[in-house]
Amino acid sequence: MQPKIPFNKPHLTGKEAHYLYQAVCSGKISGDGMFTKKCHDFFKDRYGFKKCLLTTSCTDALEMAALLLDIQPGDEVILPSYTFVSTANAFVLRGATLVFADSKESSPNMDEASVERLVNSNTKAIVPVHYGGVGCDMDAIMDIAEKYGVFVVEDAAQAIDSFYKGRALGSIGHLGAFSFHETKNIISGEGGMLAVNDERFAARADILWEKGTNRVAFFKGEVDKYGWVDIGSSFLPSDIIAAFLYAQLENLDDIQWKRKKIWQQYADELGILEERGCVRLPFIDDFAHNNAHVFYIVCNADEDWDGLLTFLKKNGVWAVFHYLSLHKSPFFESKHDGRDLRWSDFYSRRLIRLPFYYQMGPREVSYVCGKIKDYFSV
Repeated sequence: MQPKIPFNKPHLTGKEAHYLYQAVCSGKISGDGMFTKKCHDFFKDRYGFKKCLLTTSCTDALEMAALLLDIQPGDEVILPSYTFVSTANAFVLRGATLVFADSKESSPNMDEASVERLVNSNTKAIVPVHYGGVGCDMDAIMDIAEKYGVFVVEDAAQAIDSFYKGRALGSIGHLGAFSFHETKNIISGEGGMLAVNDERFAARADILWEKGTNRVAFFKGEVDKYGWVDIGSSFLPSDIIAAFLYAQLENLDDIQWKRKKIWQQYADELGILEERGCVRLPFIDDFAHNNAHVFYIVCNADEDWDGLLTFLKKNGVWAVFHYLSLHKSPFFESKHDGRDLRWSDFYSRRLIRLPFYYQMGPREVSYVCGKIKDYFSV
């Protein structure tokens, strides 16, 4: 059945087609063109990132991070089990041993208090994932990293325009990875970005980004010719993708205002269900910021998770479950060290993401909320 209310609708701000046309007329639509530079400058000026590199996806940004950290077989990487597979794949591809951390009881984010117990002499990196754009406790994570001499890669795929104690998420760790997939607040269809916050990685990041060549240095006039100097790949996107993205960035404040309005309506209308013990609503720590990336509910019974999803679908509402614990995945289960990750499993079978997109009006939000109330007879 075609849903009346889909989970997501890509939003056009109005200038995407115009900027695509400009990019084509510029005579350069391959990577690192004028719109790529505009996007880089926007992120550096607005959020204080020391260096930005657009990528074809957040997955690519994470893979670049793994290369920059020189992840080798035997290195251990600590990351949450409750995350998308790309967080793990980027490091598995380099031969890393994954050590999964549990979520918190209060939220799907990594339990920072458990991380230090997982660190040993083989630990190379910690990868916090800011679920729903709500920040992990980065001070706690950075303190652990400094204490043991390990790196931090922020998976900020969902965290554009979100902050931790006033600092932009993705700017705190040594490296940060962002997504501009069509389901994100700011989109380019597919697309991502690597934020390089540690100067040690800046020069090499350019080389990896350009297929292992010093081509960026050549165009800056720093070398008289360029060649193959390192490993790398074609991580940079077409300037057509950057042109689309730049139109979105110009309208970031408007997009964020509307999304926060939708988020608050969900919270207001579904608050009664939390009061009556039917569901839990999103929890945001005092140190964190809400960028209105998702609105989710957490069912208080396993049977309600499947039952509510089915009920909403029958009523034309395309709500979805989210991550399944990676430590129990077919690929990794036999490799897991056997620890019980209770809260990751809890969210895997209890969390439901509700429809959320710029074009949602108050009547559509109320319809979704009404159907959830109908299911719980409230």
